Amino acid sequence: MTESKRYAPDGRAITEVAVGVMVRPDGTVLLGQRPAGKPYAGYWEFPGGKLEAGESVAAALARELHEELGVTVVRCAPWRVLEHDYPHAYVRLHFCKVTAWDGEPHGKEGQALAWERPPVGVTPLLPAAEPPLKWLAEEMAGKA
Repeated sequence: MTESKRYAPDGRAITEVAVGVMVRPDGTVLLGQRPAGKPYAGYWEFPGGKLEAGESVAAALARELHEELGVTVVRCAPWRVLEHDYPHAYVRLHFCKVTAWDGEPHGKEGQALAWERPPVGVTPLLPAAEPPLKWLAEEMAGKA
């Protein structure tokens, strides 16, 4: 991002994060389990990661999905932005719907993966993963 550093109300720097909501035609979405050694190890989340200096959301997402899952993003679109205050970081999550990719996702960092339809069966969920799952369920209900 080319903008200057932004700060949370408590003075901590805001960590910008690109998040991929990978959606299959059947409506299932991909979740990954956070590996040991990371905050919230064992919790389920959408794949993605921090933006590097000067990197756009789309570029960060493409890089992260390739590094974490071994896929190449073909089609994605910005969807929603959510800020969440975790004890270890204040994050601004840029959720993008990824509707086409090359390759079959696999956990390159040893993380478990699950294709789930909201409401999901995997637990526990990372707190910031809950709102987008609710939004997806609402969208799916609207299309029914």
